[in-house]
Amino acid sequence: MDLFEYQARKDVETSKPLAERMRPEHLDMFVGQKHIAGRSGLIRKAIESDRIFSMIFWGPPGCGKTTLAQIIARLTHAHFVQFSAVLAGIKQIRAVIDEAKNKRSLKRQKTILFVDEIHRFNKAQQDAFLQHVETGLITLIGATTENPSFEVIPALISRCRVITLKPLSSEHICTILERALNDRDNGLGSGNCKITEQALVYLADIADGDVRTALNGLEIAATLAVSENVHAEPPQSVEITLEAVTHALQKKALLYDKNGEEHFNLISAFHKSLRGSDPDASVYWLTRMLSAGEDPFYIIRRMVRFASEDIGNADPQALTIALNAMQSFKFLGSPEGELAIVQAAVYLASAPKSNSVYMAYKAVQKEIKTTGALPVPLHIRNAPTALMKGQGYGRDYKYAHDFEDAYTQQEYLPEKLQGRRYYHPVNRGYEQIIKQYMEKLSQKSESG
Repeated sequence: MDLFEYQARKDVETSKPLAERMRPEHLDMFVGQKHIAGRSGLIRKAIESDRIFSMIFWGPPGCGKTTLAQIIARLTHAHFVQFSAVLAGIKQIRAVIDEAKNKRSLKRQKTILFVDEIHRFNKAQQDAFLQHVETGLITLIGATTENPSFEVIPALISRCRVITLKPLSSEHICTILERALNDRDNGLGSGNCKITEQALVYLADIADGDVRTALNGLEIAATLAVSENVHAEPPQSVEITLEAVTHALQKKALLYDKNGEEHFNLISAFHKSLRGSDPDASVYWLTRMLSAGEDPFYIIRRMVRFASEDIGNADPQALTIALNAMQSFKFLGSPEGELAIVQAAVYLASAPKSNSVYMAYKAVQKEIKTTGALPVPLHIRNAPTALMKGQGYGRDYKYAHDFEDAYTQQEYLPEKLQGRRYYHPVNRGYEQIIKQYMEKLSQKSESG
């Protein structure tokens, strides 16, 4: 490689976004996810032994899914193919399969197929490489932000290990940002930039666990800061302040203490005011948060959760009201849309309360941890084939609409759990009607 070719390649690299340039090339530089990438982690052991298995990385944006896949590609002897589920179709999948066959027959080389956003693959696309995952022709590594249980076909999930990645903490992101500032080859080290602790913590906090967002914000802030000092004589070091970051991101910094305690204090006060049926206090704490620059969508997410957790079926309309507030704010923006949030908060605070749905969910979670995956009773299994019907699937099932009031006594829980009750409606709001109806059905069962 001559000097000109070297400079051309270097220019290409430096033109990439900072987040792309700062991807670590080995696990020792990988920050976070110690449960899988640490010294005794599953992924590290698989890489070190060169025994990579099919897996699906499930985690929020910017937590390291693609980076881990690229590290695996770099440190193993397998042929590595990467494409996005958004762009790839059956034709591209078949080409990968043909290439994998050639690599195995000619070079005895394994093929690792990395599919980003695997949840966007439809059933036909997933079926196209299912057989080849099963036979070991390809080792699949998928990445998704969505729950694989709902977005990936069961046959494929059963052949892969689902690896859960956690959001990066603010401390993790601060470490990565500082590394980017000091790295002269791939980062911003050659720009002679420094950052205040307040600005650093703000960038890490506002990223909400997404290191890509944090690095993009740092790059924008550094670029603006350097451009304002480009004509300084002699050249001066550039300090990136909180004001510079908020200006670069066009987002107001929260008027909270830097360790975030006040943020959690205010959201706690708001939540407890809603639960305590105090609309005045609810509006007060809500307005305090909005005035401080809190993300309105963060507040709305908490309100949607509250509608199910603390109101539930005492007023089923509460969930609709909270979701409508979100849509109204998306449509109107700030500040006009903030009134819709306030209206929803007043409604939630004034609504009858019940945590019966939440408690039922917690009780069932505990039950499943204790009893495991109990089999579905035969009589309520679907029987689309003659073989299934012959095995008793669907036998003696009672179709509710064939009976008076569309109800007949029938067991729906696994045999081991029959008679259990998890949902206990209260005597408030619409749940009072639900309770009366359930009691009526119970009396009908006993008399019938």
